[in-house]
Amino acid sequence: MKDFNKDYMDLAARLSLENIDRGGGPFGAVIVRDGEVIATGVNSVTVDNDPTAHAEVNAIRHACGRLNTFRLEGCTVYSSCEPCPMCLSALYWAGVRKIFYGNTKEDAEAIDFSDKFIYEELAHPAGLRRLPAVHVDSAETIRAFEKWAAKSDKTPY
Repeated sequence: MKDFNKDYMDLAARLSLENIDRGGGPFGAVIVRDGEVIATGVNSVTVDNDPTAHAEVNAIRHACGRLNTFRLEGCTVYSSCEPCPMCLSALYWAGVRKIFYGNTKEDAEAIDFSDKFIYEELAHPAGLRRLPAVHVDSAETIRAFEKWAAKSDKTPY
C-alpha cells in the first residue's frame, strides 16, 4: 500500500473516538488530495436528527463546499469504518479515487451498526424488497427528463 498514509487513518480514528463524547456515532472520515486534508467529517445522525449525516457524507459535503465542486477527483478517503451502502454510493458519485477504511462492516455489526440488511435488500428486485418501491408510469414525470435531454448547456454528472 504505497499510497496509504497512516497519519490520515489515525486522524479518522481519533475523530471517531472524540465524536462519541459529543453525542455522535463512532465514525470519522478524512478526505485528502495531494497530501492535504481537504475536509473531515464525523457521524452526526443523532446530533443533527439526519439519517444521512454519516461521517463520509459529512466529509463529502465539507470537501465539495471547500473546493466549490461536486466532483472530488484525485481525492482519497480515509474512513474509520468500511462505508455503508449509502456512503459508498456517495463516494462513487463524488468520484473519489480510493477509499481506505479501518473497521469492517462485520466489526460495525458487532456493536449494533449493521447494514447487512441493506446489502441483502439491494440484491432483491425492487418489488420484492421490504420497503415497497412501485414504478408508476407518468407522462408528467418524463417531461423533466425530456427537458434535460434537450438542454444544450447542462452540466453532466
